Amino acid sequence: MKDVSQAELEVLKVLWQQAPLKANQVVDTLADASQWHEKTVKTLLNRLVAKGAVSFEKDGRAYLYSPAVQQGDYQLKESQSFIQRVFAGRLAPLVAGFARHDKLSKEDVAELKALIAQWEQENKDV
Repeated sequence: MKDVSQAELEVLKVLWQQAPLKANQVVDTLADASQWHEKTVKTLLNRLVAKGAVSFEKDGRAYLYSPAVQQGDYQLKESQSFIQRVFAGRLAPLVAGFARHDKLSKEDVAELKALIAQWEQENKDV
């Protein structure tokens, strides 16, 4: 899948929440959050189809759009790409930066501790 722009991501988010949807349903959902015209949303849908991020099927005279990539898969790919580009593939400097600037909540810290404990349990032999 090719890179997805921020505008295209907004369309994908709608489809991750509820799919399949007709183009006009995507337009209606985005109408409150954006000032995009119907043609803009349809262009974004077509771009996402061309990139392989969205699929469609014909439903009478309309098309039903669905995400072709799962949200979790997309988030993993994008986060790995970001960490590789900005932190040379290392996660610790990212988390340390947030910790140093008080950007980690108590819930974040608890979740990170639980994830690390789980990883340690599953990787005892590493």
